[in-house]
Parts: sequence; C-alpha cells; structure tokens
Amino acid sequence: MTGKSDFQSVRQLLAAGDINCQDLTQQYIEKINEGDKKFNAFISILGEMAREQAVAVDRKMAEGRAGRLTGMIVAVKDIISMKGTRTTCGSKILKNYISPYDATVIERLKAEDAILIGKTNMDEFGMGSSSENSAFQPVKNPYDLERIPGGSSGGSAVAVSAGMAMSALGTDTGGSVRQPAALTGVVGLRPTYGRISRYGLIAFASSLDQIGILSQTVTDCAEILQVIAGRDDRDSTSSDQPIPEYNTFLSRDVKGLQIGMPSEFFGEGLDKEIKQEIDKIADLLQNGGANVREVSLPHADYGIATYYLICTAEASSNLARYDGVHYGFRKDHLTELESMYTITRSQGFGDEVKRRIMLGTYVLSAGYYEAYYRKAQKVRTIIRQDYERVFKTCDIIIGPTTPTTAFRLGEKSHDPLRMYLSDIYTVSAPLAGVPSISVPIGKDSKGLPIGFQITAKPFGEGQCLRVAHWIEKNINHQ
Repeated sequence: MTGKSDFQSVRQLLAAGDINCQDLTQQYIEKINEGDKKFNAFISILGEMAREQAVAVDRKMAEGRAGRLTGMIVAVKDIISMKGTRTTCGSKILKNYISPYDATVIERLKAEDAILIGKTNMDEFGMGSSSENSAFQPVKNPYDLERIPGGSSGGSAVAVSAGMAMSALGTDTGGSVRQPAALTGVVGLRPTYGRISRYGLIAFASSLDQIGILSQTVTDCAEILQVIAGRDDRDSTSSDQPIPEYNTFLSRDVKGLQIGMPSEFFGEGLDKEIKQEIDKIADLLQNGGANVREVSLPHADYGIATYYLICTAEASSNLARYDGVHYGFRKDHLTELESMYTITRSQGFGDEVKRRIMLGTYVLSAGYYEAYYRKAQKVRTIIRQDYERVFKTCDIIIGPTTPTTAFRLGEKSHDPLRMYLSDIYTVSAPLAGVPSISVPIGKDSKGLPIGFQITAKPFGEGQCLRVAHWIEKNINHQ
C-alpha cells in the first residue's frame, strides 16, 4: 500500500485478510521515517508503542473483539497527554516532560483499537498560525516545502496530507485545526466547545481550546468524532448533550437547507481565486436544492481583536505554572528565586509565547482590565448573538477558511499583526462556541489547496459533516 488510503479502504483490506495491523503499522512507520525528513511534522515517532498496539489489535481481530477504529492510524498533536510519551507542546520548557497519564481522547481511541503512531510538531503551546513558532524547527507544507502548512496544528495536518497518518488529533483555539487543514488540503473539524473532553489537553486559552480532528475524508472524521465525543466527569466543561450517530448524516443531500454566506467574509483581503472557488461551491449547493443567500455577521470585523485579548489573558494565567519549580525546564546553577523564575521563563519560552504572556498580563492588570478584557468579553457575547440571530433562519453558514493560500516560510514571522489576520475567518466560531469544519475544494493557480468552511449551530456537527460530505462527493478536485 502506498500513498494516502482512507480508513474505509483499509478496513476492507483487513476484512479480506490482505493485510494485518502489524504490516499496516510498519508501512506507516516507514513512510514517516522517509517523509518526515522533508516535512518535520513529528516531534516523537512512537514506533515501538505502535507496533505493540498492532500486535494486540491483530489478536483481538482474530478473536472477533476488534474495536470500531481497527486499522485507523492516528497521529496526535504534542499538546495532548499520552502516558509514557514526551508531551512538549512544541516548547523548550517541556522538552523532556513525560506525561504520566492519558488524555480522555487517547483513552477512547485506544479502547476502539486506533493505533497511535506519533506526536506531531506545532506552534509552541498552540500560539501561531504557521507552525513556525516551534522549538523543534518549522513544519513544511507537502505542496511546497518553502511554504507554511498553517498552524498551530501544522504537524497533524501535514501528517495526514502527506499520507503519514490516516487521521490526526489537533487543537483549535482560534482556527488551529481548520486553518492548517485548508492550507494542506485535508478535512479539519472543530466541534462545539464541550463536545469533546479537554481532560489531558494542556491549556492555552481554556474558554476557547477544543480538541479537533484532521482526516483525509469526511467519513473518517465522522468515525473518530463518534468515538471521542461525549461527557467526561473529569472535565466539568464537557457536555452531556446526546451524541447522534454521525454516519447517518453522511447519506443525506442538501435539498431544502437554508445556507447563509456572510457578506463580511467576502470583502477586502480575500484572495480572488479563493472567492471564485467559494462562489462555485455556493452555486453547486444551490443547484443541489439548497437555498443560498447573503447574511450579515455585523461584528465579525471585531473578531480578531476580541480573540487576541481573551486568549492572551487566559494564556498569561495558564502559563504561569511553568516557573522552573513544578516541572519542565529549569536554568541550572541559579541560587536566587526571582532570577530562577525570570531566566527559566526567558530561556524556556519562545518569542511568540512571551509576547502573548506580556500582552495578556497587561490586559488583566488593574488599570486596563475594564478597558480591554471586560470589553472583549462583552463583544464576544455580541458576536455569539450575531450567530444566534443568523441561525434563526439558516441551517448553516458557509465561507472561506483562510484569506489566502499557504504563504512562504518567514514571510509574516516578523509581523505579528499580519500573521494574526490569517485567522480572520476562523476566530468567530470559537468565540461563539459553535462547530465548524474546513473541507478542501480545489487548488489555486500555484497548485496550493483551498479550504471551504461550514459552520453550524451548537452541537450541529452532524450538519457540518452532512454538507462537507456532500461537497466532497460532488466536486472534482483540480
């Protein structure tokens, strides 16, 4: 087996006895060993652990006890805890940290016999839009090695795009699953906040962080979501909303759906080629029986400012624990407590993390809390109300995932404001607490992938998957 292969195809090969999980796993390990020299998508390759899992899964198959994800090769973003493995968050400060426990999502994947192949590279602590802010060097886009793959889940996206994993877990705080999915030509789902447990996810911005899924097909995405979604008593923010059978949505067409296209997503800054492809899909949906019309999210333009005020404030609090005392990196041969804190954090964190900690500390300070942080929380509520208003008459909202296709490595790394604008279409969904998926719809004139974003009501992941799967079936990729 070579190149990409979706889960359904592999299950057929396993059922026919044409391959077993041990051989399958070995093929993927070899693919990583060969390809990751170019892409730098992995921080840790879990070859021995994956082989042991494969042996156990083959035994369960022989006994007729195999789980729902038998044959699924999954990569995991290195911000999600996995027992006995390094969990670095892409940072020097956690370079040698070994997790003592499994995150809930890892437990659930293992219980259904997914094989976990490696921990993927990322922007440090999830802070970035390009996967250049890693202590382990940047990740590179398989479509052009001189371009970024998006971030912060760039390693997970590239692992799937380059065929080094069938699917991957990422995290999405302001777009960090959907944006790299769009730029590398894969499917990327951010579920509703609370749909998937965050237990074992190392926090960046706790009110926004959500584990998401990157996959080669919408069907594979639905399979993984089915397994990892649901209430977890160890995470008080996880929801007890019933979990539907997501596969049932995939057989539905789009007839009768009311679809909104926010006018604010199609103004200045959107690449013309992306707009042309989005318009083609809108026409395709219209021809498929959906009613596509223009809607307004009038406060969308405030999304970037609101997001970066809230996420930096929460980051400054969450990252205070990395002080050289509790765990992680500590600068040696220091005898004075304050200098140990200062030097450890200065040397342990990268520039982007330090920038966000300082900004977050500033907006939470006594003189500026009311002017910035509290005001941002009020605007967040208004943005959520915009979505609630549109969803009174629309089933889903569609638009671009990113304003441009993948830009060159280093092109925006010295201009944080330009970099932050890469998330302009993805930050609103986390602020509103709604699910959103990016699905590839073609390529631009440079051969770079273009993503299409579908957003639904809270806990409307089924609708996202329904429309994404219908588009996947009805377009011809360039």
